Amino acid sequence: MLPRDTIDTTVLPPGERFGMWLDLIARTSVPVRIHSGHSDDFAARADFIGLGPIELVQYEYPSLDVSRTRKLVRQSDRELYILALTTGGIGASSQDGRRSEILTGEFTFYDASRPHDVRHHATEPERDQATSIITMIPHAALPLPPQRLAALYGGRMSGSEGIGALLAQFLLRLTGHPEQYHAADAGRLGAVGLDLATTMLGRHLAAEDAVPTEVRRRALLTQVQAYVHRHLGDATLGPQVVADAHHISLRTLHRLFEAENSTVASYIRDLRLARCRRDLTDPTMRTQPVQVIAARWGFGDKAHFSRAFRAAYGMSPQACRDGDALAARAVNHLASRVNSSGSD
Repeated sequence: MLPRDTIDTTVLPPGERFGMWLDLIARTSVPVRIHSGHSDDFAARADFIGLGPIELVQYEYPSLDVSRTRKLVRQSDRELYILALTTGGIGASSQDGRRSEILTGEFTFYDASRPHDVRHHATEPERDQATSIITMIPHAALPLPPQRLAALYGGRMSGSEGIGALLAQFLLRLTGHPEQYHAADAGRLGAVGLDLATTMLGRHLAAEDAVPTEVRRRALLTQVQAYVHRHLGDATLGPQVVADAHHISLRTLHRLFEAENSTVASYIRDLRLARCRRDLTDPTMRTQPVQVIAARWGFGDKAHFSRAFRAAYGMSPQACRDGDALAARAVNHLASRVNSSGSD
């Protein structure tokens, strides 16, 4: 599981909660002035997940108004960029004379080393919480020209289309289900997140050429792989379909996978076979015919599926299912014998 640190103010009496939150921000973020219309009972939570080059913070609170002044910048400067995804509520971001209203599902971007103002309130404070996912990116980690990034400060970017949607899904998945990932993968996941963020920011600059080639390649690969996962059940899914969906040539798509020591077709096939094997060994799917499972994951030809499955796993699909069932029965039989023997 990815390591996660959680701060929950509700462990304290209502009158002490806002003070706890102020201490939290002072220790984990950058010095800011914070105001809230709910300071008398500030029920809030923050989850921190470190991912190597970046850090994610999932926030939940009733309302906040934050201001970082020049004086506070001089007092402490961690040299961070902040990329914030609003997941609930409404807000506004302001920096360098640019101000944007931020809605649920949108990103805003600003430089924590410069004065800025951020407002974030729940849509219905008496019933809901304002929620967001903050990505803290060190200046040195973001491979984009700093002088060009100023054009994005205080702006809004969509989290529901293109690379923004992929980044939003990535952040929601990681913060929502950290138990599904290994701690050893944190650095690699952070690199993926940084690539996606860099590519999204570069595209909004209308200067994708400012994004390093390798970063663009890795971000495009992540986008393609996510598309393949979503469309595995489509029997027509193949290299040309994938290339067309991403508006790239077939040659470009093949080069993308060459760097991964794979091919597009084998990537799709291996994923499909893995899904089929998972379903064949699932006790809850015992009544599903083998061919129905194969068709579910894009294998329309029974003979082709059997050959591919045997080549990958050294047994037929039916043998895989039967072998798993026999193993389960053996384990259950042993457990039955142990449990029926009584205690000594």
